[in-house]
Amino acid sequence: MKFLDQAKIFIQSGHGGAGCISFRREKYIEFGGPNGGDGGKGGSVYIEAVENLNTLIDFRYRQHFKAPKGQNGMGSEMTGAKGEDIIIKVPVGTEIIAEDGETLIVDMVEPGQKFLIAKGGDGGRGNMQFKGSVNQAPRYAEPGWPGEEMWVWLRLKVIADVGLIGQPNAGKSTFLSVVTKARPKIADYPFTTLHPNLGVAWVDDYEMVIADIPGLIEGAHEGVGLGDRFLKHVERCAAFLHIVDATVEDVVKEYQTIRRELDLYKDDLATKPEVIVLNKIDALTDEELNTKIKALSEATGQKVYAMSAIAKRGVFDCLRAVCRYIPHKQKQSQDEQTEKPWSPVD
Repeated sequence: MKFLDQAKIFIQSGHGGAGCISFRREKYIEFGGPNGGDGGKGGSVYIEAVENLNTLIDFRYRQHFKAPKGQNGMGSEMTGAKGEDIIIKVPVGTEIIAEDGETLIVDMVEPGQKFLIAKGGDGGRGNMQFKGSVNQAPRYAEPGWPGEEMWVWLRLKVIADVGLIGQPNAGKSTFLSVVTKARPKIADYPFTTLHPNLGVAWVDDYEMVIADIPGLIEGAHEGVGLGDRFLKHVERCAAFLHIVDATVEDVVKEYQTIRRELDLYKDDLATKPEVIVLNKIDALTDEELNTKIKALSEATGQKVYAMSAIAKRGVFDCLRAVCRYIPHKQKQSQDEQTEKPWSPVD
Protein backbone atom coordinates (compact mmCIF):
# COMPACT_ATOMS: atom_id res chain seq x y z
CA MET A 1 0.00 0.00 0.00
CA LYS A 2 1.36 3.40 -0.95
CA PHE A 3 2.21 5.75 1.91
CA LEU A 4 0.41 9.10 1.91
CA ASP A 5 0.79 11.45 4.86
CA GLN A 6 -1.27 14.46 3.74
CA ALA A 7 -4.73 14.90 2.26
CA LYS A 8 -7.36 17.61 1.96
CA ILE A 9 -11.02 16.70 2.35
CA PHE A 10 -14.40 18.44 2.32
CA ILE A 11 -16.75 17.79 5.24
CA GLN A 12 -20.42 18.69 5.44
CA SER A 13 -22.89 17.77 8.15
CA GLY A 14 -26.54 17.25 7.29
CA HIS A 15 -29.12 20.05 7.25
CA GLY A 16 -32.00 19.78 9.65
CA GLY A 17 -35.38 18.74 8.26
CA ALA A 18 -38.12 21.33 7.87
CA GLY A 19 -41.05 21.46 10.26
CA CYS A 20 -44.46 20.49 8.92
CA ILE A 21 -47.57 22.62 8.51
CA SER A 22 -50.50 20.32 9.07
CA PHE A 23 -53.95 20.28 10.66
CA ARG A 24 -56.13 17.51 12.02
CA ARG A 25 -58.66 16.29 9.52
CA GLU A 26 -60.75 13.80 11.54
CA LYS A 27 -64.43 13.53 10.74
CA TYR A 28 -66.74 15.38 13.11
CA ILE A 29 -63.83 17.35 14.63
CA GLU A 30 -64.43 20.83 13.23
CA PHE A 31 -61.55 22.66 14.87
CA GLY A 32 -58.90 19.96 15.19
CA GLY A 33 -56.00 22.39 15.37
CA PRO A 34 -52.40 22.06 14.16
CA ASN A 35 -50.53 18.74 14.28
CA GLY A 36 -47.42 19.36 12.18
CA GLY A 37 -44.37 17.53 13.52
CA ASP A 38 -40.79 18.76 13.88
CA GLY A 39 -38.07 18.09 11.34
CA GLY A 40 -35.32 15.58 12.12
CA LYS A 41 -31.79 16.59 13.04
CA GLY A 42 -29.16 16.36 10.31
CA GLY A 43 -26.40 13.79 10.50
CA SER A 44 -23.13 14.78 12.19
CA VAL A 45 -19.58 14.01 11.03
CA TYR A 46 -17.07 12.40 13.40
CA ILE A 47 -13.36 11.70 13.09
CA GLU A 48 -12.14 8.45 14.67
CA ALA A 49 -8.55 7.24 15.13
CA VAL A 50 -8.05 3.55 14.41
CA GLU A 51 -5.00 1.34 14.86
CA ASN A 52 -5.15 -0.73 11.69
CA LEU A 53 -4.42 2.20 9.35
CA ASN A 54 -1.00 3.67 8.62
CA THR A 55 -1.58 5.83 5.55
CA LEU A 56 -4.04 8.40 4.20
CA ILE A 57 -4.11 6.84 0.73
CA ASP A 58 -7.88 6.23 0.92
CA PHE A 59 -8.49 9.98 0.89
CA ARG A 60 -6.84 10.30 -2.51
CA TYR A 61 -9.87 8.60 -4.05
CA ARG A 62 -12.56 10.14 -1.90
CA GLN A 63 -12.36 13.75 -0.79
CA HIS A 64 -15.99 14.65 -0.05
CA PHE A 65 -17.86 13.46 3.04
CA LYS A 66 -21.47 14.62 3.39
CA ALA A 67 -23.85 13.45 6.07
CA PRO A 68 -27.53 13.08 5.06
CA LYS A 69 -30.09 15.72 6.02
CA GLY A 70 -32.83 15.13 8.55
CA GLN A 71 -36.24 14.08 7.33
CA ASN A 72 -38.96 16.71 7.19
CA GLY A 73 -41.67 16.66 9.83
CA MET A 74 -45.03 15.07 9.04
CA GLY A 75 -48.64 15.37 10.05
CA SER A 76 -50.14 13.60 13.05
CA GLU A 77 -47.36 15.12 15.21
CA MET A 78 -44.73 12.84 13.62
CA THR A 79 -41.12 14.04 13.92
CA GLY A 80 -38.86 13.42 10.96
CA ALA A 81 -36.11 10.81 11.21
CA LYS A 82 -32.62 11.94 12.19
CA GLY A 83 -29.97 11.93 9.48
CA GLU A 84 -27.39 9.16 9.87
CA ASP A 85 -24.03 10.19 11.32
CA ILE A 86 -20.89 9.38 9.35
CA ILE A 87 -17.52 8.44 10.84
CA ILE A 88 -14.27 9.20 9.03
CA LYS A 89 -11.57 6.77 10.12
CA VAL A 90 -7.99 8.02 10.17
CA PRO A 91 -4.69 6.52 11.36
CA VAL A 92 -3.55 7.16 14.92
CA GLY A 93 -1.27 10.19 14.85
CA THR A 94 -3.31 12.21 12.34
CA GLU A 95 -3.64 15.95 12.87
CA ILE A 96 -6.79 17.70 11.67
CA ILE A 97 -5.80 21.15 10.41
CA ALA A 98 -8.08 24.00 9.30
CA GLU A 99 -8.09 25.09 5.67
CA ASP A 100 -5.54 27.81 6.39
CA GLY A 101 -2.99 25.02 6.88
CA GLU A 102 -1.91 26.26 10.31
CA THR A 103 -4.77 26.11 12.84
CA LEU A 104 -4.84 22.77 14.66
CA ILE A 105 -8.38 21.52 15.23
CA VAL A 106 -7.58 18.22 16.93
CA ASP A 107 -4.70 15.77 17.22
CA MET A 108 -5.84 12.14 17.01
CA VAL A 109 -3.20 10.40 19.13
CA GLU A 110 -5.18 7.70 20.98
CA PRO A 111 -6.71 4.57 19.42
CA GLY A 112 -10.49 4.83 19.54
CA GLN A 113 -10.42 8.61 20.02
CA LYS A 114 -13.49 10.19 18.44
CA PHE A 115 -14.03 13.88 17.68
CA LEU A 116 -17.15 15.71 16.49
CA ILE A 117 -15.85 17.76 13.58
CA ALA A 118 -19.20 18.98 12.16
CA LYS A 119 -22.49 18.96 14.06
CA GLY A 120 -25.70 18.29 12.17
CA GLY A 121 -28.25 21.07 11.86
CA ASP A 122 -31.27 21.04 14.16
CA GLY A 123 -34.67 20.26 12.71
CA GLY A 124 -37.24 23.01 12.32
CA ARG A 125 -40.29 23.14 14.57
CA GLY A 126 -43.67 22.18 13.13
CA ASN A 127 -46.70 24.45 13.35
CA MET A 128 -47.94 22.47 16.36
CA GLN A 129 -45.17 24.16 18.39
CA PHE A 130 -46.49 27.64 17.58
CA LYS A 131 -50.04 27.12 18.80
CA GLY A 132 -51.01 29.59 21.48
CA SER A 133 -53.97 31.28 23.07
CA VAL A 134 -53.82 34.09 20.53
CA ASN A 135 -53.06 32.05 17.39
CA GLN A 136 -54.65 28.63 17.68
CA ALA A 137 -54.21 27.73 14.01
CA PRO A 138 -50.68 28.84 13.06
CA ARG A 139 -49.77 28.41 9.41
CA TYR A 140 -46.08 28.69 9.98
CA ALA A 141 -43.29 26.14 10.55
CA GLU A 142 -39.54 26.58 10.80
CA PRO A 143 -37.17 25.47 8.07
CA GLY A 144 -34.34 23.17 9.15
CA TRP A 145 -31.12 24.71 10.38
CA PRO A 146 -28.16 24.34 8.02
CA GLY A 147 -25.32 21.97 8.82
CA GLU A 148 -21.64 22.89 8.95
CA GLU A 149 -19.27 22.60 6.04
CA MET A 150 -15.51 23.03 5.78
CA TRP A 151 -12.32 21.96 4.06
CA VAL A 152 -9.72 20.45 6.36
CA TRP A 153 -6.21 19.06 6.01
CA LEU A 154 -5.34 15.63 7.33
CA ARG A 155 -1.65 15.35 8.22
CA LEU A 156 -0.27 12.08 9.47
CA LYS A 157 2.68 12.09 11.83
CA VAL A 158 4.16 8.65 12.30
CA ILE A 159 4.01 7.46 15.90
CA ALA A 160 7.17 5.49 16.67
CA ASP A 161 9.44 4.96 19.66
CA VAL A 162 12.69 5.46 17.78
CA GLY A 163 13.39 7.65 14.77
CA LEU A 164 16.29 6.79 12.48
CA ILE A 165 17.89 10.02 11.34
CA GLY A 166 20.90 10.72 9.20
CA GLN A 167 22.01 11.86 5.79
CA PRO A 168 20.92 10.03 2.62
CA ASN A 169 22.60 6.68 2.03
CA ALA A 170 23.85 6.40 5.62
CA GLY A 171 22.37 2.91 5.95
CA LYS A 172 19.14 3.61 7.83
CA SER A 173 16.98 1.36 5.66
CA THR A 174 19.52 -1.45 5.86
CA PHE A 175 19.53 -1.17 9.64
CA LEU A 176 15.70 -1.29 9.74
CA SER A 177 15.63 -4.38 7.54
CA VAL A 178 18.16 -6.14 9.81
CA VAL A 179 16.55 -5.44 13.19
CA THR A 180 12.91 -5.77 12.10
CA LYS A 181 10.91 -7.65 9.51
CA ALA A 182 10.29 -4.48 7.50
CA ARG A 183 11.50 -4.63 3.91
CA PRO A 184 12.20 -1.07 2.74
CA LYS A 185 13.79 -0.42 -0.63
CA ILE A 186 17.59 -0.51 -0.37
CA ALA A 187 19.99 0.74 -3.04
CA ASP A 188 23.39 2.38 -3.32
CA TYR A 189 22.24 5.89 -4.12
CA PRO A 190 20.86 8.85 -2.12
CA PHE A 191 17.13 9.26 -1.48
CA THR A 192 16.31 5.61 -2.00
CA THR A 193 13.78 6.02 0.82
CA LEU A 194 11.02 8.38 -0.30
CA HIS A 195 8.56 7.84 2.56
CA PRO A 196 8.79 6.72 6.20
CA ASN A 197 8.95 2.99 6.89
CA LEU A 198 7.97 1.36 10.18
CA GLY A 199 9.26 -1.81 11.78
CA VAL A 200 8.98 -3.54 15.16
CA ALA A 201 12.05 -4.81 16.99
CA TRP A 202 12.29 -6.76 20.24
CA VAL A 203 14.92 -5.96 22.84
CA ASP A 204 14.96 -8.03 26.04
CA ASP A 205 11.29 -8.93 25.54
CA TYR A 206 10.32 -5.30 25.03
CA GLU A 207 8.59 -4.09 21.89
CA MET A 208 10.07 -1.09 20.11
CA VAL A 209 8.61 0.61 17.02
CA ILE A 210 11.28 2.08 14.73
CA ALA A 211 10.66 4.63 11.97
CA ASP A 212 13.06 5.01 9.04
CA ILE A 213 12.83 8.67 8.01
CA PRO A 214 13.96 9.72 4.50
CA GLY A 215 17.48 11.19 4.54
CA LEU A 216 17.97 14.81 5.52
CA ILE A 217 20.37 17.26 3.93
CA GLU A 218 21.41 20.83 4.64
CA GLY A 219 18.44 23.17 4.32
CA ALA A 220 15.89 20.42 4.99
CA HIS A 221 14.03 22.62 7.51
CA GLU A 222 13.29 25.01 4.62
CA GLY A 223 12.14 22.25 2.27
CA VAL A 224 15.43 21.43 0.53
CA GLY A 225 15.65 17.83 -0.68
CA LEU A 226 12.70 15.92 0.73
CA GLY A 227 12.58 18.77 3.22
CA ASP A 228 10.39 19.47 6.19
CA ARG A 229 7.60 17.29 4.84
CA PHE A 230 9.24 14.34 6.61
CA LEU A 231 10.85 16.15 9.53
CA LYS A 232 7.41 16.17 11.16
CA HIS A 233 7.59 12.39 11.49
CA VAL A 234 10.37 12.59 14.07
CA GLU A 235 8.39 14.89 16.39
CA ARG A 236 6.58 12.04 18.15
CA CYS A 237 9.60 9.77 18.58
CA ALA A 238 10.83 9.21 22.12
CA ALA A 239 14.47 9.00 21.01
CA PHE A 240 16.70 9.22 17.94
CA LEU A 241 19.17 6.74 16.57
CA HIS A 242 21.51 8.99 14.62
CA ILE A 243 23.30 6.95 11.97
CA VAL A 244 26.43 8.49 10.48
CA ASP A 245 28.19 7.07 7.44
CA ALA A 246 31.66 6.12 8.66
CA THR A 247 33.08 6.19 5.13
CA VAL A 248 32.70 9.97 4.69
CA GLU A 249 35.77 12.09 5.22
CA ASP A 250 34.39 14.36 7.95
CA VAL A 251 31.99 12.47 10.24
CA VAL A 252 31.70 15.42 12.62
CA LYS A 253 30.40 17.70 9.88
CA GLU A 254 28.06 14.95 8.72
CA TYR A 255 26.61 14.71 12.23
CA GLN A 256 26.40 18.45 12.87
CA THR A 257 24.53 19.08 9.61
CA ILE A 258 21.63 16.90 10.72
CA ARG A 259 21.59 18.29 14.25
CA ARG A 260 21.45 21.83 12.90
CA GLU A 261 18.44 20.97 10.72
CA LEU A 262 16.60 19.44 13.67
CA ASP A 263 17.31 22.47 15.86
CA LEU A 264 16.14 24.91 13.19
CA TYR A 265 12.98 22.92 12.49
CA LYS A 266 11.79 22.76 16.11
CA ASP A 267 13.48 23.67 19.37
CA ASP A 268 12.17 20.73 21.37
CA LEU A 269 13.80 18.22 19.02
CA ALA A 270 17.16 19.22 20.48
CA THR A 271 16.12 17.89 23.88
CA LYS A 272 15.20 14.39 22.72
CA PRO A 273 17.57 11.58 23.74
CA GLU A 274 19.94 10.48 21.00
CA VAL A 275 22.21 7.51 20.38
CA ILE A 276 25.01 8.16 17.88
CA VAL A 277 26.34 5.31 15.78
CA LEU A 278 28.90 5.03 13.00
CA ASN A 279 27.73 2.66 10.28
CA LYS A 280 29.65 0.80 7.55
CA ILE A 281 32.63 0.12 9.82
CA ASP A 282 33.49 -2.97 7.76
CA ALA A 283 34.85 -0.58 5.12
CA LEU A 284 37.41 0.97 7.53
CA THR A 285 40.62 -0.18 9.11
CA ASP A 286 40.77 -0.31 12.91
CA GLU A 287 42.98 2.77 12.98
CA GLU A 288 40.60 4.81 10.79
CA LEU A 289 37.61 3.69 12.85
CA ASN A 290 39.20 4.61 16.17
CA THR A 291 40.18 8.03 14.83
CA LYS A 292 36.64 8.81 13.66
CA ILE A 293 35.02 7.51 16.84
CA LYS A 294 37.32 9.67 18.93
CA ALA A 295 36.68 12.78 16.81
CA LEU A 296 32.90 12.34 16.89
CA SER A 297 32.87 11.54 20.61
CA GLU A 298 34.89 14.66 21.44
CA ALA A 299 32.65 16.85 19.28
CA THR A 300 29.40 15.55 20.78
CA GLY A 301 30.45 14.68 24.32
CA GLN A 302 28.63 11.36 24.00
CA LYS A 303 29.52 7.75 23.58
CA VAL A 304 29.67 6.77 19.92
CA TYR A 305 28.67 3.26 18.90
CA ALA A 306 29.99 1.43 15.86
CA MET A 307 28.20 -1.07 13.67
CA SER A 308 27.95 -2.62 10.25
CA ALA A 309 24.28 -3.05 9.46
CA ILE A 310 24.93 -5.10 6.33
CA ALA A 311 27.22 -7.47 8.25
CA LYS A 312 24.96 -7.45 11.34
CA ARG A 313 27.82 -6.36 13.60
CA GLY A 314 27.06 -4.18 16.61
CA VAL A 315 23.39 -3.63 15.72
CA PHE A 316 22.04 -5.15 18.92
CA ASP A 317 24.27 -2.96 21.08
CA CYS A 318 22.71 0.08 19.39
CA LEU A 319 19.21 -1.21 20.04
CA ARG A 320 19.98 -1.82 23.70
CA ALA A 321 21.41 1.69 24.03
CA VAL A 322 18.36 3.41 22.56
CA CYS A 323 15.93 1.10 24.38
CA ARG A 324 16.84 2.80 27.67
CA TYR A 325 15.00 5.94 26.55
CA ILE A 326 11.80 4.19 25.45
CA PRO A 327 8.75 3.88 27.73
CA HIS A 328 8.28 0.14 27.96
CA LYS A 329 4.83 -0.54 26.59
CA GLN A 330 4.72 -4.30 26.82
CA LYS A 331 6.74 -7.04 28.41
CA GLN A 332 6.01 -10.65 27.70
CA SER A 333 6.46 -13.05 30.59
CA GLN A 334 8.11 -16.37 29.92
CA ASP A 335 4.77 -18.10 30.54
CA GLU A 336 3.05 -16.04 27.86
CA GLN A 337 5.69 -16.59 25.19
CA THR A 338 4.79 -19.40 22.86
CA GLU A 339 7.91 -18.81 20.81
CA LYS A 340 11.05 -16.76 21.19
CA PRO A 341 10.60 -13.24 19.74
CA TRP A 342 12.59 -12.59 16.60
CA SER A 343 15.70 -10.52 17.26
CA PRO A 344 18.66 -9.43 15.12
CA VAL A 345 21.79 -11.49 14.88
CA ASP A 346 24.67 -9.66 16.48
